[in-house]
Amino acid sequence: MTALQKDQQDSILVVEDDTALRELLVDELTDAGYRVQSCDTVQSAIKILQQASIRLIISDLRLPGQSGLELLSFIRQRDQAPPGFIMITAFGTVEQAVDALKQGADDFLTKPIKLDHLRISAERVIQHRRLQDELAQYKAIMGDHEFHGMLGRSPVMQSLFNSIRMVARAEGPVLITGESGTGKELVARALHQESARKKSPFVAVNCAGLPPELLESELFGHTANAFTGAGKTRAGLFAEAHNGSLLLDEIGEMPLEMQAKLLRILQDGRIRPVGADQETQLNVRILAATNRNLEEDVRQGSFREDLYFRLQTFTIEVPALRQRGDDLDILIAHFIRRVNLQQKRQIAGISDAALQQMRQYTFPGNVRELSSAIERAVTFCQGEQLRIEDLPEKIRSGGLTARLPETGSELSATTENWPTLAQLELQHIQQTLKKFDGNKRQAAAALGIGRRTLYRKLGEEPGHSES
Repeated sequence: MTALQKDQQDSILVVEDDTALRELLVDELTDAGYRVQSCDTVQSAIKILQQASIRLIISDLRLPGQSGLELLSFIRQRDQAPPGFIMITAFGTVEQAVDALKQGADDFLTKPIKLDHLRISAERVIQHRRLQDELAQYKAIMGDHEFHGMLGRSPVMQSLFNSIRMVARAEGPVLITGESGTGKELVARALHQESARKKSPFVAVNCAGLPPELLESELFGHTANAFTGAGKTRAGLFAEAHNGSLLLDEIGEMPLEMQAKLLRILQDGRIRPVGADQETQLNVRILAATNRNLEEDVRQGSFREDLYFRLQTFTIEVPALRQRGDDLDILIAHFIRRVNLQQKRQIAGISDAALQQMRQYTFPGNVRELSSAIERAVTFCQGEQLRIEDLPEKIRSGGLTARLPETGSELSATTENWPTLAQLELQHIQQTLKKFDGNKRQAAAALGIGRRTLYRKLGEEPGHSES
């Protein structure tokens, strides 16, 4: 992190009675990009702390009057989220270091101080405190909107959270339905964490990710030499999930033969590993997830009706992102924050125009697509906030090109995901802007509208020079 990247709250207080050393530390930390204050006693330090926001205190252990340990004790008692604390002394011993760390110090350095070590320690402690502050702010903002890794303040998501809480109390199988990318595995994990089984394993398997000939041994295990390549006995995923929960993702892709064996497990809780002579009794709650229409699969004969009805003991439907109203805004903020932490970026948010563009897009890939879009946008963003040009092309164009019928073709019988008039208008405006290389004056003239109207339709504010 360079000096230009230091957070505005990254202020350091140096408490040192050795004038030469104090000035050296102040100069070194100032050169590193921090805002630094200094003093030579605990009393002076307390006065500064009462007037300024300090992220890190670097204090000598032995000071005139009160000691550095007393200063550490003061801030720990005063603040719920105290600043970081690095103790320095010429009389460093293991006992003093342990005592300081027990009282809450983040690090302990001895004189003569190696300045490169000081910089590294200061950066590490400040980064840790910054992350703690951001986490506290995030929790305060989200409140009841966060539930086991899922975010949602919309009525449909609050209803989903309540359903999870109620269904988690039961023991029967659960069928989790929803489009791809809606977060069905998160729902399964939340069911497990809310249940009495939360201290036992949660195991997930993608039924479509394994060849049919391997699925049985993967789920039920096998004995040694049960088939070619089975050199030793192996417990299956059902055994791994004993007393816990097993998620069978993409259950609609499971072969009919395996469906029959799964039905029996649901009925009596017994499995027979491949090659075994005896069955094993297990206690596993089965959670199944799918983005398919299993009722239609039953009609077509590709899914067992009896298994379908058994899995339907409890059904939870995960809403698509387009059904979640204003959740899009908090999800965008959440993903920007997450990518900022991952990439050590400081993107402040998203412009009104870009947010409006995101709202007009239907996100067929749901939350997974939104997450990927924000990661890409933050990665390539050159400004302080995300702009329209940072968004993926599919979102910039409204995702309409692939969905529009060819000229002269008949309209689809269904209106699902059909573009609205506003989306078509926005696409036409964007295509016109592209034709004129972004020149809004020429684009407005070609469209037969005023420039202010063009800005309004784009969700942007006109510049001061606009008339």
